[in-house]
Amino acid sequence: MRLTVFGATGGVGREIVRQALAAGHRVTAVVRDPARLDVTGDRLDVFTAASFDDPEALRAAVAGRDAVLSGVGPRGRKDAGITAPVTRSILRAMDAEGVRRLLVVSAAPVGEVPRDEPLLGKVAMGVVKVVLRPVYDDLARMEEELARSGTDWTAVRPPQLLDRPVTGVYRAVVGANPRGGSKIGRPDLAHAMLAMIDDPATVKQPVGVAY
Repeated sequence: MRLTVFGATGGVGREIVRQALAAGHRVTAVVRDPARLDVTGDRLDVFTAASFDDPEALRAAVAGRDAVLSGVGPRGRKDAGITAPVTRSILRAMDAEGVRRLLVVSAAPVGEVPRDEPLLGKVAMGVVKVVLRPVYDDLARMEEELARSGTDWTAVRPPQLLDRPVTGVYRAVVGANPRGGSKIGRPDLAHAMLAMIDDPATVKQPVGVAY
């Protein structure tokens, strides 16, 4: 497949690029600073975008692609507010080029806590939602943008992200968060997103992923 990856220099985006290349896909990595991309490969194209605010400037990055994946997201409260506008630009660029499949990184706290979640998990989720409210408000607005769009979108909602080797062993629940799911590695999140590209059950759905 021909894939475009936004946020390709971030922890999740870099893993999507690396694993997609290893699987034989042709990948366009969209970055602001090419020097920060430490992944190489014969099937890798690097698209430099000075700004993600202009959908017209992003059209060439998505034209003719089978799917677009976005690892764009805030690193903390200070970056809150960046995800929804960037996703809006991506959606407009895709619409202009007739590209339909889009998978993005959201977060577990955007969804509901499972009714049978252990008490400790409910308390932890509540605390996180309060402390990082601006971050999750931004991601919720992003998901609203997706729902209004004509794309075949999937919003992948991980809990706490870890840096650990890919295992390929995790739970993915369409429309809900996995019960007791508190962590997942960035490489496994990337693995899950790539596996969902061709999964019709995930289209126009949030998907919770966790160990």
